Amino acid sequence: MDKTFALRRHEVIQESPVIADFKTKWPALFRTKEVSTEFERITTDPLLSRFFSKLDLHAAKLLKVFTKRGGVQGRKIMQLVTATTQSDNVEMKRESVLRALCLYLNEDPDDLIHEYMVSDVAANRQEIEETVLGIYATRAQGAEAMTLPVDVGVVIEGVVVLEDLGSVSLAFALLFGLIYALNLSYPPKLRYTFEVVQKLLLDLDANNLSRKAQALKTKLFIEL
Repeated sequence: MDKTFALRRHEVIQESPVIADFKTKWPALFRTKEVSTEFERITTDPLLSRFFSKLDLHAAKLLKVFTKRGGVQGRKIMQLVTATTQSDNVEMKRESVLRALCLYLNEDPDDLIHEYMVSDVAANRQEIEETVLGIYATRAQGAEAMTLPVDVGVVIEGVVVLEDLGSVSLAFALLFGLIYALNLSYPPKLRYTFEVVQKLLLDLDANNLSRKAQALKTKLFIEL
């Protein structure tokens, strides 16, 4: 994959290939390790270790800022935070922070994380095929709110490009890496969530911030 990197980048940037065709041509890229490695080839920064260390480092401060949010979004955030405090599972805590981040920025976490029941196979398949870019999380019937999904994956252009990931937070990190690897744009409905992850958590191109990202950065600085 190192030797074919330049060829692959040229194809991605110049030709904007269909994801189904690109996955068939470069199947090795769509593995957890290779997504992370490709991201590092592009940015020179590690993906998974940086993402999780920064998310965990800032989680408490982020939640402290988020819980000061008022209105409907504030109430939804408080429900997430309350559920999080009742769980010792680090992956569920990470997922809750990511969901709360979406809500805080007036974006809908359901546009990012599409949840399905194991029993609804046909409906799940149809909805996944209609997903442009996102994460699916399949949960067991009757599972408690803070229980890990039985399957988590990444969908791009209706194609499941990664599956059996184990957690939403890992799926988010790999989706972020694939956006870089495939030269994709952030989904318009989630652009602030991805911007904050890119610029505030991963410190990539961090000088040019939107008003929302700058406001959050200022509040985080106050909480230091």
